[in-house]
Amino acid sequence: MRIGFIGLGRMGANMVRRLLKDGHEIVAYNRSPEKTREIATEGAVASFSIGELVGLLPKPRSVWIMVPAGDATEAQIDELLLHLEPGDTIIDGGNTNFHDDVRRHAKVAEKGVRYVDAGVSGGIWGLQIGYCLMVGGDREAVEPLEPVFRSLAPTDGYLHVGGPGAGHYVKMVHNGIEYGLMQAYAEGFEIMHASDYDLDLAGIAGLWNHGSVVRSWLLELAERALQDDRDLTHVKGWVADSGEGRWTVQEAIDHDVPAPVIALSLLTRFRSRQDDSYGAKVLAALRNEFGGHAVKTE
Repeated sequence: MRIGFIGLGRMGANMVRRLLKDGHEIVAYNRSPEKTREIATEGAVASFSIGELVGLLPKPRSVWIMVPAGDATEAQIDELLLHLEPGDTIIDGGNTNFHDDVRRHAKVAEKGVRYVDAGVSGGIWGLQIGYCLMVGGDREAVEPLEPVFRSLAPTDGYLHVGGPGAGHYVKMVHNGIEYGLMQAYAEGFEIMHASDYDLDLAGIAGLWNHGSVVRSWLLELAERALQDDRDLTHVKGWVADSGEGRWTVQEAIDHDVPAPVIALSLLTRFRSRQDDSYGAKVLAALRNEFGGHAVKTE
């Protein structure tokens, strides 16, 4: 299948490589032309403008966007709509808010263009093991693209989960769950790191992946991270969030669903970005005021 692909970052370029490996023809475009030229040496067809990309695709055209969610994706869709025709399809593979998907689906439909949202999980390992794809959109828009989805995904790693926005909705909840899982592992390993035992934390992570009920790919990654540096001295404990954890918590609030683990794991990420929490200072000051408890001074 011949499709267009916009966005050749670390994840996007590897997705193109996986598609090329499975025999698809990819017309690639990236805002910085160096990455376009690089992927062209691996078999992709280079294009250096959105208009050129669209012109190199057979009708009906399909274009996958893999750029940061928000304004960047919106700008690419707007530019694509200047060139696409009725029957063409836009696939958004970024971490888009599902509310934006619903709005964009209606927006592009006014021009007769189809819209598919693809939640993608797999990170930098997707090239090797495949990407889990959670796809939303109208059935008639999704079905023609299934050869691409099945090439990107491992066996049983692709599912059309529902209508417009459903793909990114499921990916949003997926990432919220990921927050909670990661936080539980982080707390458990911190307890063991602080213990009086000289524990082989990498060995324990590996051990738990053999028959334990907490075995997972995240534990495999923990084992890798801990193998060379038990104390993780090369890592600063500053944790970002892509936004999907926030959206998951907001969705839980909107539907009166208690989600304390996901909510607290999100708030813990916020705390990681503070060198010295003002809230913690208030707590220390209050303990000193009501109980005379000692405070540490700078």
